[in-house]
Amino acid sequence: MHTFVDRVATVDEHRDLARSVGWEDHFSYPAIGASLSASLRGCVVLSGDQAVGMARLVGDGSHYFYVQDVLVHPDHTDSGLATQLVQRLVDWVAQTAPADAVIGLFASPEAVGVYDELGFSTDDATGMLLEVHVKR
Repeated sequence: MHTFVDRVATVDEHRDLARSVGWEDHFSYPAIGASLSASLRGCVVLSGDQAVGMARLVGDGSHYFYVQDVLVHPDHTDSGLATQLVQRLVDWVAQTAPADAVIGLFASPEAVGVYDELGFSTDDATGMLLEVHVKR
């Protein structure tokens, strides 16, 4: 039995889920608390009291939204949880955005089907990113 809770994951939940899918090195854990707290919306899936999935939404809260950190524990990947997590975020945007909005994301190759199913498309766009390494 899975329970969906509309909240941002804790740092520990995020780290545990990232570790479970082999993505722990994708995040800077000294900064992740601030990153999580700046989220517009989040959703966590619980199995009992353990987080087995999460997703969050970042952006300007008005027109541009971005789905971030969709993580589902490998023991629960065939349950449709990723689709349900993202759908909850999309529904929230549809209910709260003041005007038409754009929701973006980057997908791992194995997750493209989840996003296709929800209506996301590349629409001839090219996703790009730049990692900025802070020098201190």
